[in-house]
Amino acid sequence: MTVRVLVDATAVPVDRGGVGRYLDALLPELGTLDVDLVLVTQQHDRESFAAAVPQARVVCAPGWASRPAVRLVWEQLGMPLLARRVRADVVHSPHYTMPLVATVPVVVTLHDATFFSDPGLHSPVKARFFRVATRVAGRLAARIVVPSEATRAEVVRLAGVDANKTAVALHGVDTTVFHAPSAEVVARVAARLGLVGRRWVAFLGTIEPRKNVPALVGSWARAVADDPDPPALVLAGGAGWDTGVDDAVAAVPDRLTVVRPGYLPLSDLPGLLGGAEVVAYPSLGEGFGLPVLEAMACGAAVLTTRRLALPEVGGDAVAYCDVDQDSIAGGLTRLLGDRAERERLAEAAESRAAEFTWARAADSHLSAYRAVAGRGPWWRRARGKR
Repeated sequence: MTVRVLVDATAVPVDRGGVGRYLDALLPELGTLDVDLVLVTQQHDRESFAAAVPQARVVCAPGWASRPAVRLVWEQLGMPLLARRVRADVVHSPHYTMPLVATVPVVVTLHDATFFSDPGLHSPVKARFFRVATRVAGRLAARIVVPSEATRAEVVRLAGVDANKTAVALHGVDTTVFHAPSAEVVARVAARLGLVGRRWVAFLGTIEPRKNVPALVGSWARAVADDPDPPALVLAGGAGWDTGVDDAVAAVPDRLTVVRPGYLPLSDLPGLLGGAEVVAYPSLGEGFGLPVLEAMACGAAVLTTRRLALPEVGGDAVAYCDVDQDSIAGGLTRLLGDRAERERLAEAAESRAAEFTWARAADSHLSAYRAVAGRGPWWRRARGKR
């Protein structure tokens, strides 16, 4: 059965973090399946999505909907009208919120439940908003897609989502981009970072409180303090709102090097990750943990935590620590001093990463769409009508 699905890609950020990476990888795979895709995008994204998903029809939201707050107004007023105009069978809202008056079933992706479990990791306004959005989606959406079993358990436990309406769609990794880099690629990235001839420990992710970056900075400084040739620490990723990072970096001794390149293009990430001595990701909790999977695919020795979904991703192919500085420093010290263990982890990581594909994720999404197509909007379902 071919299902016409209207996917709302208007929340995709310009820097391609978060929901952007998810849709950029998922949609081309969905385009190869028996699904009639209609994508609604911001104007600046129209050409890139049209090129990446040539099977899809791509339409633009109005220019005035480009600002986040105004986009939410358009989602509630314009999205239902667009769904009727394109004769969608299902609307997919991929980032917590949903159009409440859509006349067809809505599938919503909930990426994690940290707005409930760790609200202090977010701004108060953001935490309150997304708690409400999660509860509304859990009650009114026809299906909830989550990226891991851990996230399913969390949204059921903390947000009251009915487990029977959830679908787990594990993320994948694009091995055409993320793979063990050549020496030439590593050298190019080292030159970009100003680390020619140097070793480094890498972190990749938005610099936000949940990523525990200040603890990583202090732990790394302790772990390499007595090293005559200490590896640098590279903190790559979009600028976030963790104000403690600047203070942590300022406290680093002058003989040690911290590099903060900001957002890096995708083409540089294999060299950054695969060229690192260790990729450290001591997160306080992840709905999935895509940077860990991407580092694994690049043949990196990864140090991460056992919080939420991270063990589902890493399995036995990564090293684990707790979230405090003593534990992170101990994990870094062990890995930096044990080349054989780093090589063992790198080999195991590549093998495990190959199990996570966006094709499988697309199949899971299509199953969710088909399960709800034809069921009608939430208010008809609430009255027992189709």
